[in-house]
Amino acid sequence: MTTAPLTWFKSSYSTDGGQCVEVAADLAASHGVVPVRDSKVQSGPVLALPAKSFSAFVAGIKAGGFPA
Repeated sequence: MTTAPLTWFKSSYSTDGGQCVEVAADLAASHGVVPVRDSKVQSGPVLALPAKSFSAFVAGIKAGGFPA
């Protein structure tokens, strides 16, 4: 990926229940990836998802495709 620091954030819909992920959109345009990590283990592994796949995942969530 990159050695530059990333700007991590989690959804404003997240609660303090501990079941959250963080994403860094910094690399979507320049590298075509969206890094994703566990918000509880910030020094842990990072998944680099293809930006198009991540966008499709978010669209599916918004459309109700993943019921709770």
